[in-house]
Amino acid sequence: MKPFQYTLLAILISGIVATSHAQENTELIFHQSHEPKKQDAPFSDVVQAGNLFFLAGQIGVDHSTRTVVQGGIQAETEQAIKNIEAVLAQHGLGLGNVVKCTVILGSMDDFAAFNEVYVKYFTNKPARTTFAASGLARNAKVEIDVVAVK
Repeated sequence: MKPFQYTLLAILISGIVATSHAQENTELIFHQSHEPKKQDAPFSDVVQAGNLFFLAGQIGVDHSTRTVVQGGIQAETEQAIKNIEAVLAQHGLGLGNVVKCTVILGSMDDFAAFNEVYVKYFTNKPARTTFAASGLARNAKVEIDVVAVK
């Protein structure tokens, strides 16, 4: 082997060792909800792994009334995003920290109307997956979950 190849091999091996060591030592924190009525839920609002924050899906529920907002897909989308903002804020984050969104629509017929609201809030254009499924919680029209980086 030539010296260049030895150097390249050493760099690759040290990168693999450093990466596997970092993954073994990543602390997981299962954060309790900031909403008192959700603290007994069977899931965490946020799970933190190092500097990554994985948020549970949010629907368009007004937490003061515990009901889905009226007004259709756009009103629900706006409320779901406000709920995401509230959870992020509890951890010193904002929508600008979001790197990935998963969007579940009750119907793909709502795709264009959903996007009209979505683009106003997610101006950094995080990666996104969107699909439709029937039977969202509380008969919601949309659910959004995000991954954010601090």
